[in-house]
Amino acid sequence: MNIILGIDPGSRITGYGLIKVERNKAVYLGSGCIKVAHDELSIRLKRIFESVTEIITQFSPTAFAIEQVFMAKNPDSALKLGQARGAAIVAATQFDLPVDEYSARQIKQSVVGSGSADKTQVQHMVKHILKLPSTPQADAADALAVALCHLHTQQSLIQMSGRASKTVRRRLQ
Repeated sequence: MNIILGIDPGSRITGYGLIKVERNKAVYLGSGCIKVAHDELSIRLKRIFESVTEIITQFSPTAFAIEQVFMAKNPDSALKLGQARGAAIVAATQFDLPVDEYSARQIKQSVVGSGSADKTQVQHMVKHILKLPSTPQADAADALAVALCHLHTQQSLIQMSGRASKTVRRRLQ
């Protein structure tokens, strides 16, 4: 895993964040927002797809991580969010990128240490972990948090598999 693209989907603003993994540490590559607030939904979805495609083409990530849909109070908003996620996921699959999904709670837990952290806490920790000179915009910070969550999850799985193989070797001896 070299470059991770994290996506914080939204039907009006979709955040993206890219980190590079060097010696098991995250290095900031870039982040920003895809803003599509004033168009019809179909045009917004097309712009999300095209923008994510452009980001993938430019940075050549090897991993793609996205926040799962949470059930909002407004079902119409949840459906639009799901469609925005779909547009981003389709862009990733066009490049045969593996797609990993994380809940908001998992992401906050991984980056802040509390699944109920607020946006400012996420922004602060993303700035601190990636040693950024300034605080990233909220949607971009959320996307970077998705990428960091993916990195932490993969590192944990690798550690667990190493421990499991050591236990199996001990039992076989």
